[in-house]
Amino acid sequence: MQDTKSHLEALRDMMRTLNIDATIIPGTDPHHSEYINDYWKLRDWLTGFTGSNGTLVVTLKDARLWTDSRYFLQAEQQLADSGVTMMRENGENPDPTIEDWLAENLEEDGLVAIDGRLFTVMEANRLERFCGENGFMLATEFYAADKVWNDRPEMPAEPTYVHSDDYAGESAESKLERVVESVENMGADAVFISALDEIAWLFNLRGSDVEFTPVVIAYAYIARDDYSIFIDRRKVTSEVESHLKHCGVRIRDYDDVIRFLERRSEHETVLIDPNTVSDTMANALPCLKIYATSPIVALKAIKNEVQIAGIRQAMEHDGAAMVRLLKWVEETAPDGNINEIDVWEKGKEFRSRCPEYRYDSFAMIAGYKEHGAIVHYEADEESASTLHAQGLLLIDSGGQYLNGTTDITRTITLGNPTPQEMHDYTLVLKGHLALARAQFPEGVCGVNLDILARLPLWQEGMTYWHGTGHGVGHFLGCHEGPHSIRTEQNATQLRPGMITSNEPGLYKAGQYGIRTENLLLVVPATESDDFGRFYKFETLTLCPYDLRLIDRSMLTAEEVEQINAYHSMVYKRLVSLLNADEQEWLASCTAAI
Repeated sequence: MQDTKSHLEALRDMMRTLNIDATIIPGTDPHHSEYINDYWKLRDWLTGFTGSNGTLVVTLKDARLWTDSRYFLQAEQQLADSGVTMMRENGENPDPTIEDWLAENLEEDGLVAIDGRLFTVMEANRLERFCGENGFMLATEFYAADKVWNDRPEMPAEPTYVHSDDYAGESAESKLERVVESVENMGADAVFISALDEIAWLFNLRGSDVEFTPVVIAYAYIARDDYSIFIDRRKVTSEVESHLKHCGVRIRDYDDVIRFLERRSEHETVLIDPNTVSDTMANALPCLKIYATSPIVALKAIKNEVQIAGIRQAMEHDGAAMVRLLKWVEETAPDGNINEIDVWEKGKEFRSRCPEYRYDSFAMIAGYKEHGAIVHYEADEESASTLHAQGLLLIDSGGQYLNGTTDITRTITLGNPTPQEMHDYTLVLKGHLALARAQFPEGVCGVNLDILARLPLWQEGMTYWHGTGHGVGHFLGCHEGPHSIRTEQNATQLRPGMITSNEPGLYKAGQYGIRTENLLLVVPATESDDFGRFYKFETLTLCPYDLRLIDRSMLTAEEVEQINAYHSMVYKRLVSLLNADEQEWLASCTAAI
């Protein structure tokens, strides 16, 4: 923690030199990725906080870090004696927002400085309006990390590789043509792309530059007469070079991107996504700009038949790994010799038996008892609880496979479940089942379906504060848009080929957490002249629910039939991947109720 104080003081020395009164440092990178490379973790270096959501504000006399309820406990622990105070973004008693706090603590004509590479166009515009309304000045070229971070890690240089059409189901040439057509239909000559998952999808490339997500750090500029990728040439293998040249793609140096943009003709019209492209990159373009969502977002959300077949295969191997993990936990926990970290390590071991597995799609959440109530809990050596033959264990995990990305949550009892635990588990399960069996007309958005998962909890005066469903990429990001299932408005319609999670939960602080999650595929259901098209969900995830936690008296006949049909499918799809002992264990876990 003494390091963080000296780091903050080094930052303040730079601020004094430049007459800066406050700086805002988000936990992101120039590509605004969910997970970022160590090279861009300035916020972590200054504070010691490692959560994925957190924004630091430093003045000459104070330092505050804003984060949400998922990270309150983690932030309290990691910020202790760091010189940084935690601020609560939500919860029962949220603190003043960043803007409110700055308005209260800065004098008129105060200078607020940011690294414009780390703020999207939308974020920078909002901040500029705030500063103008409060009499502050905004500087967007404050590159603190380049100056004060003396032991900064190197940018990654691991090679990128081609994601075969056998997995992708569509060639990069075809995708490039579709993107160009979409861009021209939107009235632009070209599109500038900075989101790493979009670039990976477009060029059928993958890499290991970012933890948990198989992407390569790059930019792209796509026009009818110019397909360009900006990438560290050390990453470009002969295979990748040949692949890109075959697609007509020009390979340019990563560091040349701003100079390239500055040289664009004033007569060009370039589409940029204000939610992903940084303020710095947008300002480099001298031409007319159209601000709109990248067309790639919608294109990659619809999985093709090859991808869908691949994710079904990946789910079988992932389900077999989960069966082995749950069996191992059930048999090993009573000895009192394993903890939450051991569960994650064992999960990776079982998943790695599949040849297509590469690594996990996020850090496993293995929350025992009260830790399960922390929505994004991640165990470390100090916090990890030892498992015993009682209480609930929540396991949220997933894998990155060449043929798909998985995300699953199961809550299990380690022994002697209480009537209240069974009641709460069954309430969550009822919402999960209701969403899974939904049938809905064309044009429906996720917000229209969200109540199905929450209603059993609402009827007893309980709820959960996270979304019910998020999109999932194909050997890409575990969390992707544009669709979602949540209470907040999202106008994206659910369409066949989209994958979403189904993960209602219930969290009782200091006691336990319960969440049940499967991935669902939107598929056609019925069609008629009178009422048009209807869609439904196919459940992709294959893993039993914990029968020991189900209160059958709370279930309808339809729900009992649904559980039994699902468990029958799970057994049939997984049995050939398991040994005799595992088959016997799975048979008992999928017996009809």
